[in-house]
Amino acid sequence: MPTNDNGAPATWLSQDAYDRLQAELDELIANRPVIAAEINARREEGDLRENGGYHAAREEQGKAEGRILYLKELLRTAQVGEAPTADAVAPGMVVTIYFDDDTEDTETFLLGSREISSTTELTVYSPESALGKAILGGRPGQTCTYTAPSGADIKVTVVKFEPFAG
Repeated sequence: MPTNDNGAPATWLSQDAYDRLQAELDELIANRPVIAAEINARREEGDLRENGGYHAAREEQGKAEGRILYLKELLRTAQVGEAPTADAVAPGMVVTIYFDDDTEDTETFLLGSREISSTTELTVYSPESALGKAILGGRPGQTCTYTAPSGADIKVTVVKFEPFAG
C-alpha cells in the first residue's frame, strides 16, 4: 500500500479534486488581507472585551489559517491521478461490506479523504476511522471487527472492492 512521507496511507486525489482544493487554498490565501483589515476595523471600535465583531473576525481568521495549513499539507502529500489497483482494501477504493452475519445488510462507501466527499454521492469513510482501520488490507470474504464510538463491537465482512473511478 503506498504511503506518504509520514508513513501513513497515501491520500489519492483526482486531478479535478486536486485543482479544486488548490483553488480553495489560493482563495483563502488571497483573502488574508481582507480578514486582517476587518480585524483592524473592529479593533478601532473600542473595548475589545465586549466587541463581538472583533472576536468574530478573529475566529474567522483562526478557521481560515487552520484550513490553509490543512490544505497545504494535504496537497503537498497527496498522490494525484488514478489510485493503483490492489489485491486488498486500500485508500481510494469503493468498498462493499455487510454487517454481522446479515448478507442483506450491506453498505457501499468510498474509503478515502473527506475532501472528496463533495464530488461523489458515495458515503466517504476515512482510512483513519475505526471502520477504515479495520478493513484496510482486507480481502473479499474476510471478516473484521471494530469498536464503534459507542463502545459496541461491530463485525463486518468485506464483499468486494474496486478503485474509485470518480
